[in-house]
Amino acid sequence: MILTFFILTKMNEKIIEITERIRLRSKESRDLYLKDVTYNFNHPVGRKGLSCGNLAHGFAACSSHEKELIAEAVRPNLAIITAYNDMLSAHKPYERYPDLLRKYASELNCTVQVAGATPAMCDGVTQGQPGMDLSLLSRDVIAMSTAIGLSHDMFDGVINLGICDKIVPGLLIGNLSFGHLPIVFLPGGPMPTGIPNEEKARIRQEFAEGKIGRKELLKGESDSYHSPGTCTFYGTANSNQMLMEIMGLQLPGSSFVNPDTPMREGLNKEGLRVLNENVLAKDINRTVGYIVDEKSIVNGIIGLLATGGSTNHTLHLIAMAKAAGIKINWGDFSDLSEVIPSICRVYPNGPADVNHFHAAGGMAFVIRTLLDQGLLHEDVNTILGRGLKKYTKEPKLIQGTIAYEEGPIASLDENIIRSAKNPFQPTGGLKVLKGNIGTSVIKTSAVDPIHHCITAEAIVFDDQDDLISAFKAGELNRDFIAVIPFQGPKQKGMPELHKLTPSLTILQKKGFKVGLVTDGRMSGASGKVPAAIHVSPEAANGGLIGKIKTGDRLVLDAKTGQLNCLEENLAERPTRQVAYRNSTHGRQLFDNLRNLISDSEEGAGFL
Repeated sequence: MILTFFILTKMNEKIIEITERIRLRSKESRDLYLKDVTYNFNHPVGRKGLSCGNLAHGFAACSSHEKELIAEAVRPNLAIITAYNDMLSAHKPYERYPDLLRKYASELNCTVQVAGATPAMCDGVTQGQPGMDLSLLSRDVIAMSTAIGLSHDMFDGVINLGICDKIVPGLLIGNLSFGHLPIVFLPGGPMPTGIPNEEKARIRQEFAEGKIGRKELLKGESDSYHSPGTCTFYGTANSNQMLMEIMGLQLPGSSFVNPDTPMREGLNKEGLRVLNENVLAKDINRTVGYIVDEKSIVNGIIGLLATGGSTNHTLHLIAMAKAAGIKINWGDFSDLSEVIPSICRVYPNGPADVNHFHAAGGMAFVIRTLLDQGLLHEDVNTILGRGLKKYTKEPKLIQGTIAYEEGPIASLDENIIRSAKNPFQPTGGLKVLKGNIGTSVIKTSAVDPIHHCITAEAIVFDDQDDLISAFKAGELNRDFIAVIPFQGPKQKGMPELHKLTPSLTILQKKGFKVGLVTDGRMSGASGKVPAAIHVSPEAANGGLIGKIKTGDRLVLDAKTGQLNCLEENLAERPTRQVAYRNSTHGRQLFDNLRNLISDSEEGAGFL
């Protein structure tokens, strides 16, 4: 007899209240969305609605046995939407997946086809470069590419091969436009641990200070990012995996298993089996449109707050929810943060990486401890059926087959994960700031509380490279708040500004009070310096951040939630004009889309 250690706790009233207000706010749009999903589920077109000519084109390259199965339209034909390329270390493992999935499908007497591919750019490669201006925009391009791949009416379910920053949100948005289909995400997993994260940070800081050269820096970076798999810090890619698991869209325990291991291959085979079973079950509650609902979205926000995940998801979760007819906002994030404890310390919020996190109990323990304290909705649909308790279990590989056993009931390393009863901080690592500059987000989980409040003069820069030049010239040895406007989605596409982190961190360590205010992004790697990011409205859309001048007194206060300029005439000033040269790297192709893109508070999308 297997004993199940699980505590049934009353759901937190504040979470119930926030979920209900989201439901009421979303009622009209959600009802319209579900009406379409239900109609398409009950009136499928599928292969039976295709002409012989359509069908012949659709399976022309298949084997004779596959053609027979597809033509009969009795067994599932499953679409693969792949974001494979071998420049992304995280996506390199996907090279072999289609062939392996075809092999697994033949054992199940179903079929799989690569229905389409999506772009998959790497923020790590484009960081600080012109191509970074396309990064956020690529999310909605990926969503549209996904919809094109699924548009042929050849498929009964969807296998999603994507793991990194904008790719998973884009894939899910595209999948939700086919909400009547069952889906599954198959992760690739993180690369094995390289040099310690503290060592990596030390090398970067020594390069910024001029103590070592580019050769030593490149060796340190290569020793850190060294093999196939996701980067091992807790940035957007690994936050994506946490989200897909806590929202019930991929298998329990599958997020952080290393590539090319027997366990990884066993999970891929099991994921295909589950998807095949869900298609045959013909249960509308196992379609993506019914799995992604108000409660699962709230669970995603809670997971983000509890684990200290990427601030990029203050944009992506809004866009993903919108694709399912659900309206969330930054106020929901901030209010949930008041009742959700911070229970994880994974780099950049601590020295451990995601491999250490997985070994310390990982997602199974995170979900268990949050459920134990009534801090997650348990009554949700998942790819495994009703109920999130299934996600407190972890996979074991027994004779090549996945079997689930009870996960850990206590943290295996309290320096990395703690019980929700004994958290690192009583509140989540995210705060919404508001004031006469606008509305912004700050990630506080990595910032020492002594740095949560800063009042100082602004130094305004047109570009992150200007700040770095001033730092190298010794002009920033003082208390200040760096203001970098005209980085928002309409102006540039909202690039991340990670190049600033080493310089600002060095100044903070020297004892200066420093902060950052920008309408750009910093993502999951925003460090120990207080940074008010995603300022909305952005400068290019009339936001007052574009009127701040060097010397203005600013207040950035993560405790009281204020972001203010103390100058009385701010609104009366003319907005500065900053030229943006976008005629290289394909950026000019996106001009019309920038004109359509929404504010950061609305998800920074054009769909």
